[in-house]
Amino acid sequence: MAGETVITIIGNLTDEPELRTTRNGEAVCNVNIASNTRQYNSQSGQWEDGDTLYMRGTIWRDMAQHCAQSLHKGMRVIAQGRLQQRSYQAKDGTNRTVVEMQVDEIGPSLRNATAQVQKIQRGGYQGAPQAGFNNPPSNGFQQPQQAGQQPAQSQQLGGDPWASNNNQPSDFGSFGGNTDEF
Repeated sequence: MAGETVITIIGNLTDEPELRTTRNGEAVCNVNIASNTRQYNSQSGQWEDGDTLYMRGTIWRDMAQHCAQSLHKGMRVIAQGRLQQRSYQAKDGTNRTVVEMQVDEIGPSLRNATAQVQKIQRGGYQGAPQAGFNNPPSNGFQQPQQAGQQPAQSQQLGGDPWASNNNQPSDFGSFGGNTDEF
């Protein structure tokens, strides 16, 4: 990987991600990202848009499918990858050269949005499920409570020494216990 140009781009998707399958059965997703700068004009006292950089990104395999399912036109994304230049002959016979990004990582920007993340289970080790976004931990620790849910009882905590029963005061204040005091 020496000599490759690695960049990070933050911008908005200009189109829906385009998911295709190669002849070999590999998934590939193409995205178009528009990134522009905002500059403060001290003479007018207003922010102005600068030049826009349009970058085409290519995403492969499982991440291509995840991208097509998760990202949509207009979303602000952060993408990191390697710049690659390729040449081709257009339909009109002219030779063209383009610079594209081979995306290594991509996801939504959380500056002005929220996201729900789901971990995808992969093949391989088929032992006990691991704690993750969709699986409750097996070590006895509580998951964060959702509004309106009752807190888990200490019997369900598997003898967790840090947990407290809401009926008994804790030496650690509200750590792991009742948070109504906040």
